[in-house]
Amino acid sequence: MPLLRRLGALAIGLVLSLAGAAAQEPTKIRFTLDWKYQGIHAYVFWAQEKGYFKAEGLDVDVDQGTGSAATVTRIASGTYDAGFGDMNAIIQLAGTKPREQPVMVYMVYNRPPFALITKTSSPIKTLKDVVGHTMGTPAGGSAGQLFAPLAKINGIDPAKVTVVNMQPNLQEQMLLNGQVDFSAVFTVTSYINLIGMKVDPDKDIRWLFFSDYGVDLYSNGIMVSQKLLKEKPKAVAGLVRALNRAIIENAAAPDAAIALMMKTEPLMNGELEKQRLLYTFKTHIVTPETDEIGIGDIKPDRMTKAIKLLAETYGLAGTPTVADVFDRAFLPSKDARTLKLNM
Repeated sequence: MPLLRRLGALAIGLVLSLAGAAAQEPTKIRFTLDWKYQGIHAYVFWAQEKGYFKAEGLDVDVDQGTGSAATVTRIASGTYDAGFGDMNAIIQLAGTKPREQPVMVYMVYNRPPFALITKTSSPIKTLKDVVGHTMGTPAGGSAGQLFAPLAKINGIDPAKVTVVNMQPNLQEQMLLNGQVDFSAVFTVTSYINLIGMKVDPDKDIRWLFFSDYGVDLYSNGIMVSQKLLKEKPKAVAGLVRALNRAIIENAAAPDAAIALMMKTEPLMNGELEKQRLLYTFKTHIVTPETDEIGIGDIKPDRMTKAIKLLAETYGLAGTPTVADVFDRAFLPSKDARTLKLNM
């Protein structure tokens, strides 16, 4: 009898030990960026390096991306659990295949970084001048995919514009070489890339910003799969907390942020990537709206208008609600998301 008791106690102890180990097992998250490694991605690696993911019980693997819109399809396919990508691609998927779309849980780019660019010597001086010309864009690029609503609002027939797809790293080069007449770009990428190519982006390039032509959309943020959202909400909350903290700290220490990115990608031009990071904070992350509501959040009325525009432009089968595409339940308090730049 004592032997049986001892064996029983051992068995119970083993079960409890295994249960405890399982409880402590970190949640694995496959995370995709929107693009190749850049200074603007420092916050993800900062959260990893500083142990913020680990403190939240997360094991996060980070991969490069092929476009902001492509992030959405990567997550919807189940290849990735979370990522940094475009809200507008989420809306389009939600309108065509409801319940398959990822859900954004933290808005990073409050002001959309979408623009058409052309050389200042080009005959394209206003938006309507693009008719009859050739537009360059990567296949997974959000700006190219959002040309249709831009055209619709401004009375332009998109069928009268020829679209040429290219690899992301050739976008600025093909414009400068005259292989396309104008390009639909992500400003945070192209502005600094042009500087790196010894081109003055303010003097040599004409910029037609989508936001100046009535397309007041939100843009890139942190999104998660439906599966992760429903099955592991604590992991989603932890992911958001870790990344929010990293973004705030990167704004306060841009040199350290870029130094960390240089460890991740040694071939990176640190000086240019610091310029990119500062440009992004000043131009797209911190705005009058974020001063009011904090970074990471949205205004429902503005999002509703954006959804309506996309639904009408693309003839979506359904019109998603704000709740279908954005979930603020995981946001830290506004105080924890208050970012005042001192750059």
